[in-house]
Amino acid sequence: MTTTPDPTSPSADTVAHLRDRVADLFPALRADLEALVRIPSVSSPAFDQARMDDSAAAVAELLRGAGMPDVQVLHATGPDGARSRPAVVARRPAPEGAPTVLLYAHHDVQPPGDAAHWDSPPFEPTERDGRLYGRGAADDKAGIVAHVGALRALGDELGVGVTFFSEGEEEIGSPQFLPFLEQHQELLAADVIVVADSGNWKVGVPGLTTSLRGLVDCEVEVQALTHAVHSGMFGGPVLDAYTLLARLVATLHDDAGEVAVEGLHRGAEPTVDYDEASFRADSGLLDGTVLAGSGTIAGRLWTKPAIAVIGIDATSVAESSNTIAPRATAKISMRLAPGQDPAAAADALRAHLEAHAPFGAKVTVRDGERGRPFQAPEDSEAMRAARWAFATSWGTEPVDIGIGGSIPFIADLLEVFPDAAILVTGVEDPDSRAHGANESVHLGELEKVVLAEALLLARLAQR
Repeated sequence: MTTTPDPTSPSADTVAHLRDRVADLFPALRADLEALVRIPSVSSPAFDQARMDDSAAAVAELLRGAGMPDVQVLHATGPDGARSRPAVVARRPAPEGAPTVLLYAHHDVQPPGDAAHWDSPPFEPTERDGRLYGRGAADDKAGIVAHVGALRALGDELGVGVTFFSEGEEEIGSPQFLPFLEQHQELLAADVIVVADSGNWKVGVPGLTTSLRGLVDCEVEVQALTHAVHSGMFGGPVLDAYTLLARLVATLHDDAGEVAVEGLHRGAEPTVDYDEASFRADSGLLDGTVLAGSGTIAGRLWTKPAIAVIGIDATSVAESSNTIAPRATAKISMRLAPGQDPAAAADALRAHLEAHAPFGAKVTVRDGERGRPFQAPEDSEAMRAARWAFATSWGTEPVDIGIGGSIPFIADLLEVFPDAAILVTGVEDPDSRAHGANESVHLGELEKVVLAEALLLARLAQR
């Protein structure tokens, strides 16, 4: 591909040099990624938190090896006195007149889930068909490796200041993220922030994330009895709590699958076409399953609210008895369209659940996580630099995409650093299966991400 000449872009010789340099470095970068995947850095409190320290130490060592002179493992303390998981912060000062770029990724990972659902052990990196499988291989240890690879590729030719920031609790909602930013604000201040925690349009086509849905979740409990009773003696006049909960959850969508909670914001339809065949293949949807909602698939994913039940507390089939359950609880996750206020959305969800109490059952709603949505400016100097870097690395123009998922800390970054330009990028593709069994990263795409970031930093140095 021939990109349009631009006096602010690095020369063709520089591009060729960086391309060769990244190719030479990539085998070692892959080995570094495999070493990180082997560390089960699950931030959920149900897992061994000592492994979070191991993970932070490993990331810190990679940064020292990449030429970062000031590397620290830091914590923050929240308003309630809770101490954050370890975060790694590394700094390299900017040359006179050059911008400072903050490179973000997280080193914690999701729980592996049932090992029986994996085709290879979740914490033993395994290559199959050009993809590296393992928990965190894509989300987000590949993001760490992308940053490290760009720093190694540029070496002494790095013409910008760099601050590297890898937090250790993104997968549990970044509870201490804002206190961390506030307590270490001077260390983290930057002109441009590159967040490597998103994805690309598909293998072979890069993407720049321009919008993210927000998040509200809650637990809703339905109770009809003070205690369990015999299903034969009392069944009929009394419905069990599981049936009542099912009836309540069913009110969250209309017959077409549209979210039925009133008062939620809906954005405009995206211009990007996400065809149904590709969506079915990417999501693993079973043949015959009808898609829910209306409008474009991209709009349903990026600019409309979505509600899912992500957990239910109920008696297991193996432990069931002939009794009518007195109570049941579900965890409800609601994604918010860009432009939606999370507090207003949480109020709307609560009001809907309480107003639709089935058969007069007692409905108790317990609020959970809240995360604000994100909408990037349509154009900026940093966006132009990123589009050039992606197009040069991949040989095809990037697609501006929305993400149905949420990265709530983006709003925190904007709150603390309102003048910084934020670029949301990543290494995932539709088959990465982040958070699920058989998570993986496409190794060829990861190499392109490393090159693109090196090119981006090189171009920002010429501002």
